[in-house]
Amino acid sequence: MPDSPAGPPTPPIALTELLGREDLRLRLLAGPEQADLLWVHTSEMADPYPYLLGGELLLTAGVQLSDADTYVARLVEAGASALGFGVTPVYDTVPDALVEACERHGLPLVEVPPETRFTAIARAVWRLMAEARHRELRRVTRAQQALATAAARPDPVPAVLRQLAVQLEGRVALLTADGGVLHAAGGRTAPDVQTALARLARVVVPAAPAAGTPGRKPSPSSAAESRDGVHLFAYALGGGQGLALALATPRRDAGDHTVAGIAVVLLSLLTAPHQGADAAGRSAALVRLLLGAAPPDVAPLLGDGDSWTVVHARRTDGAPADPLNAGALGAALGSALSDADRETVRVLLPGHRTVPPQPGWTVGLSEPSPVEALPDADAQAARALGHAVATRAPVSAYRPGLGGLAALVPPDHAAAHARALLAPLNGPLAETLRCWLGLHGSWDRTAVALQVHRNTVRQRIARCAALLDMDLDDMDVRTELWFALRSSV
Repeated sequence: MPDSPAGPPTPPIALTELLGREDLRLRLLAGPEQADLLWVHTSEMADPYPYLLGGELLLTAGVQLSDADTYVARLVEAGASALGFGVTPVYDTVPDALVEACERHGLPLVEVPPETRFTAIARAVWRLMAEARHRELRRVTRAQQALATAAARPDPVPAVLRQLAVQLEGRVALLTADGGVLHAAGGRTAPDVQTALARLARVVVPAAPAAGTPGRKPSPSSAAESRDGVHLFAYALGGGQGLALALATPRRDAGDHTVAGIAVVLLSLLTAPHQGADAAGRSAALVRLLLGAAPPDVAPLLGDGDSWTVVHARRTDGAPADPLNAGALGAALGSALSDADRETVRVLLPGHRTVPPQPGWTVGLSEPSPVEALPDADAQAARALGHAVATRAPVSAYRPGLGGLAALVPPDHAAAHARALLAPLNGPLAETLRCWLGLHGSWDRTAVALQVHRNTVRQRIARCAALLDMDLDDMDVRTELWFALRSSV
């Protein structure tokens, strides 16, 4: 994971900003106008090369200037960004040989008039750098707040990636060790850029070695390269999950590394397996179930009581479900046991749980059930979710078995009667009839709950009426069928 400094590094100052200061009266005589200044240094040495770090605006009055071409060549070799030459007291004008050498070597040459002191230039550069750092700190703070807000959304991983793409004005993607794209956001990129990002992802998150092969050297936490003016970066997510954050941006500002580091921390937390101390016991339970153990024998390994509540959830905006969203919802509900298919997330909660509304999700709950009854609880949660979707409720819980007058009939007698009465109906027809009756005969809400066309609902209900040879508009018939359907659960 990249370092996450308290703030971004001080950004460089554009030479054009310094030239734009009217009080300094600086004039560009040679070389390009575009240059980045990191600091100011004054020297009257014949060869200041050993004392330069690179990025300086070197100020001199030319006290020991003898060979202009060699002098400029050494400055360029040292990485100086620009040369400021003060006229008087040594020279009345900037030497022509120095102008020609700077133009030839591509080093910006700035004339400093007699009335402008070198200290005034240094003070102006430091002030500009302080202002730039303040701007960058504010930008990073805004980005941090935006990313944190995105991480609190129902779809935290895609939301963080979308916000990161906005902040860096580029393309971002969450990649696997083999370069596969899990999520992406931002503008499109050329195929060669995508290939380069996948290669960088393999550098920071290499694939696991085959069994029996020697261990590898530790991989770098980040990697970067540039391609046709596009800056490419890859960061390894923490936790050893084999995931990388890849970026393709048109520029690289001083605070971008800090913003990317914040996103890496958030994504590492959001994509990490949310498991408690009993994860080993639960893993053992899954292994034993796969090997054929009976559910009652496996239940003690789960370690959270005798009953479980099944949760079915669907995104309210219709977005597909995925393992990352499923893990985030499970973490919000306090469970590491989650799964996702194309549309629905399933979460297994120990005991009886009251689930509050989850922003961005529609949720259905089963009644608490023992391990051996979890398939029935799964069906209950699915029906509760369908009811919640149809009624536009954020949370719907499956209602337990019948009470009142229906409780006066022995359960085995009621179940036998239900089997005989509903025998002509197959599973889809019985489920459609159950949903339709539960939603008071609403064609549209039943279609929404079952995710079928309303004409399909009409056809199925008509088929039920024909097979049962009953008038489904009769309230007595509806009541009889409702009790039978509830008894058949």
